[in-house]
Amino acid sequence: MSQTDDAVQAASARLVVRTVAVDETEPLIPRADPRHPLVWMRRGEGIVGLGEVVRIETTGAARVEDAAAAWTSLAARAEVDDRVGLPGTGLVAFGAFAFADESEATSVLIVPELVMGRRDGRAWVTRISLDPVDETDASPDAAEAEVVLPEPAPKRQVPRVAFTPGSLPPEAYETAVAEAVRRIDAGELEKVVLARQLVGELHEDAGLRATINRLAEDYPDTWVFAVDGLIGASPETLVRVDHGTVSARVLAGTASRGAGEASDRERALALAASEKDRAEHALAVESAVKRLAPHTARLDTSPEPFTLQLPNLWHLATDLKGTLGDGSSSLDLVRAVHPTAAVAGTPRRIALPAIAELEGFDRGRYAGPVGWIDGGGDGEWAIALRCAQVDADGTVTAYAGCGIVHDSVPADELAETVMKFRPIVEAFGG
Repeated sequence: MSQTDDAVQAASARLVVRTVAVDETEPLIPRADPRHPLVWMRRGEGIVGLGEVVRIETTGAARVEDAAAAWTSLAARAEVDDRVGLPGTGLVAFGAFAFADESEATSVLIVPELVMGRRDGRAWVTRISLDPVDETDASPDAAEAEVVLPEPAPKRQVPRVAFTPGSLPPEAYETAVAEAVRRIDAGELEKVVLARQLVGELHEDAGLRATINRLAEDYPDTWVFAVDGLIGASPETLVRVDHGTVSARVLAGTASRGAGEASDRERALALAASEKDRAEHALAVESAVKRLAPHTARLDTSPEPFTLQLPNLWHLATDLKGTLGDGSSSLDLVRAVHPTAAVAGTPRRIALPAIAELEGFDRGRYAGPVGWIDGGGDGEWAIALRCAQVDADGTVTAYAGCGIVHDSVPADELAETVMKFRPIVEAFGG
């Protein structure tokens, strides 16, 4: 079975959820658990979870579908008292899903015991607990209980990790890119995204809190996330659902930042005019529109790709926004759009086996969906990019990939991965 017995059992639990407004929750990330952080932040707003009440684990081709079904069942049974009513209040779960159907990595939805949140200048705390066996024992005054937030930890140095090439070293990566270009030129496919790894060891006792805080400080316009050891700062919104509206941001096409203002502007203009990058970007946008459109009553896209500025590089970007037409939850849409052409390729049925063959390693949750969902099905999901998976034994595996098209140059693609590794390498003191 693709869905574990634990997931089925978790879905039958009955949760009691209380959200109350508080004066302030800042700073959020320094209040996170250093060893098991649950974080979703952008521009200083978002949610941080502590503890774990329920964990839903799934694997295989139906991992998102199974998780969505378990979540729907769990949410339907929950008793929710939400006195704030903002995105991220009430019942929420943090989630991270494996990229590939065949991956050995487990996909998870984690419901925390305590959620601290901040949005639009308002702050809140949510308590989530299992309903007592004898429901008469449940305290009706739980929502009125005094809220005691964990104290923010003092700022610490980021733990240092020395990274070395993973199972696809630089020379082998260039060879894989060259083979991908050969297949594209032979007409087998239009685009394929190839990634490589860096591997290191985390020896510090302080955990990951300082690393995540560094990502949030250096890359405030990205989705900074931490879920079950997967940490990163993604610029790409896979899908966001909020009261019947749906939005996404597609990124494909990359250039390095310039050394000075004039050089930087020139590189942005060159990226916007690049036939190679515009063609790669168009494939990614077409893929996203094709998969979202059946679920929407209306779907609009940016008239032209725009250049998105990040501290380490430029991206070509297109925003999508529409109105849901079929009542899909955010996880339903995650299932519909993942994996996008921006992280897999075109056509998808050819690109996915090519990725498995040419990369030769399990991507785990890299380039998979990461984010959160609430009890009504709304949520925010990014693509897990600029990220690393930190395992229980301290192994840190970072990932970066590039979209390969017919005029890709292996040395240039390798250099692009170096740029894309920069956020996570620097966040670990590199």
